[in-house]
Amino acid sequence: MSNTSNNPLLQPSRNNALPAFSTIKAEHALPAMENLIASNKQRIENLLTAINSGEIQVSWDALVTPMEAWDDELSQAWSPISHMNSVVNSDELRDAYNACLPLLSAYSTEMGQNQDLYKAYKKLADSEEFATLSTEQKTAIEHALRDFRLAGIALEGDKKTRYGEIKQRLSELTSKFGENVMDATQAWTKVITDKAELAGLPDSALALAKQQAEAKHSQFKDKEGYLFTLDFPSYFPILTYCENRELRHEMYKAYLTRASDRYSESGGDDKFDNAEVMNEILALRHELAQLLDFNNYAEYSVASKMAEDPQQVIDFLEDLASKAVPQAKQEFAELSVYAKDTFGFETLEPWDVSYCAEQLRQHRYSISQELIRPYLPIDTVLKGMFETVQKLYGISIEEQSEFDSYHADVRFFHIKKDGEVIAKFYLDLYARDKKRGGAWMDECRVRRTLADGSLQLPVAYLVCNFSPAVDGKPALLTHDELTTLFHEFGHGLHHMLTQVKTAAVSGINGVAWDAVELPSQFMENWCWEKDALAFISGHYETGEPLPNDLLEKMLAAKNFQSAMMMVRQLEFSLFDFRIHKEYNPELNTAEQTNYIQSILDDVRNQVAVVPIVDYNRFQNSFSHIFAGGYAAGYYSYKWAEVLSADAFSRFEDEGIFNTETGQSFLTEVLQKGGSEEPAVLFERFRGRAPTTDALLRHSGVQASGAV
Repeated sequence: MSNTSNNPLLQPSRNNALPAFSTIKAEHALPAMENLIASNKQRIENLLTAINSGEIQVSWDALVTPMEAWDDELSQAWSPISHMNSVVNSDELRDAYNACLPLLSAYSTEMGQNQDLYKAYKKLADSEEFATLSTEQKTAIEHALRDFRLAGIALEGDKKTRYGEIKQRLSELTSKFGENVMDATQAWTKVITDKAELAGLPDSALALAKQQAEAKHSQFKDKEGYLFTLDFPSYFPILTYCENRELRHEMYKAYLTRASDRYSESGGDDKFDNAEVMNEILALRHELAQLLDFNNYAEYSVASKMAEDPQQVIDFLEDLASKAVPQAKQEFAELSVYAKDTFGFETLEPWDVSYCAEQLRQHRYSISQELIRPYLPIDTVLKGMFETVQKLYGISIEEQSEFDSYHADVRFFHIKKDGEVIAKFYLDLYARDKKRGGAWMDECRVRRTLADGSLQLPVAYLVCNFSPAVDGKPALLTHDELTTLFHEFGHGLHHMLTQVKTAAVSGINGVAWDAVELPSQFMENWCWEKDALAFISGHYETGEPLPNDLLEKMLAAKNFQSAMMMVRQLEFSLFDFRIHKEYNPELNTAEQTNYIQSILDDVRNQVAVVPIVDYNRFQNSFSHIFAGGYAAGYYSYKWAEVLSADAFSRFEDEGIFNTETGQSFLTEVLQKGGSEEPAVLFERFRGRAPTTDALLRHSGVQASGAV
């Protein structure tokens, strides 16, 4: 084993010390994981030997306290490696990350199937002490016993071995899927030297493309011109604003064929094709579920969620579809008529939809994302977002100038309550090379009680992919990006404002996956409120808040094509759930090869209104379900949106900055983490079970019904 004495991942965390990013190298990862896993195995073996011999009596302090500490030590070493692999990726870091995955997977499986460990937790659950434990401690034990069952504690012999093989292979495959998407996205570029080809593109998008060309000019013979990529801040403006229909089509095709067998048609490389990776992932998930006596992976997924069974999920999604599809068809028909009358498009192609929709929005409401952008400079937005939560929850947020970082873009903040630091977070806002696309929150450190009785503060990573500052202007957000920022900050608050001290149910830990989006989607509501936008917005030159007429137009346009947006989300949700629910290993080779596409086609026939081209391989870059945690769980976004809309309707009734209402949401939802069932927490806050009424009203889809 390598020398580990100077390994920054193995330095004991004292006084809530943060990761030493500047000293962490790829070569530190594998030795650290090997060292900690070996150490944990030995410590756990010693503990269980002492319990089994009667030397130690099973109790919370004797069993859970040390187990939590050892898990946290491993988590704190892995967290910076996993995070850096996503945000400052390199060949060396990727290799190191992938080398660690089998070790972590095998360790997780071994612990999940450790009979003596399971018996110790079972003994604690059956002990007299259990009744004296706090709610969060009881829940942590109940979740542990559930997770033992879901990890195959009852498996023996070959089945037990096979479970471990599947888990390890799945960790490798999901990582590979994400790598293929990142590599395919970054392998495609388009240089345009004639500005006339970019007519309609906003100045902000042109400036970014110019800046990218200059930054990467060494890759091209001539740095003159504009460079476009498939990163969202580069791709999205072309599809939304560019008058050049051929360019829209070219970029649309490249984006929708990423990581597929059709990518070479767009000038990409088919070596990134995820087709076989996806097929193997689905087959292994199904086999895993059946090993654990579930009929399919959807059943396995729902076993730890709010939804009672797979059919309830299907019914929920199809009920929303029945209300949204007729309106979505009407919206698309209106758009098609407008496209024909205005642009002469006999057929409204998918690469025309965003462009024509934006033109129709501007025609109808005289509003666009670009008109709003100057009023949303990043520092004003952050100040306003922090003021929002200060009014709601009585917390203050202070930026720190000195901290160890992994990139110059990153900012760091402390959250204070009554003058005391209660949490910290890193903020990484801008798109760049070697950074995974999308936006997310992840935990750097969890809130928990340490062995000496002191408190470990929660620390979060908040990551977005916005356009950076260009042309001497500050970074300016669109309203869509504003809601993305508030969304991720909502996740962050859930993690950081928790009052739970038991790691397994602290913050976002232990929260049912279909409820975890509640705090994030809930935060988005303030982005639409006049009283909030008064201080969230401020023109980057004059400081003037978003003018009333722009706000009124924005609110009038809020539900523009909202039914089309809803059916798109329902398409993703039904596709994800059905490929996991209906998977059949008995299919012949040809059926197996076409299975994913056939389910997607069927779902689209049911809910999609935008025409689909034959080369569309959206599924090959659907990282949420093939590389993230949303497998048979993407429906969670819509499920939690019902909760968040209904929760916000109480603020609509009582005042969006009503401190008592804010305090109620803080204490009943944000502070409780995973310590109680989400349905219980929601009803305690709302005074009743949720209904879809508020969601449909907020979305401009006029119908009602209970969840």
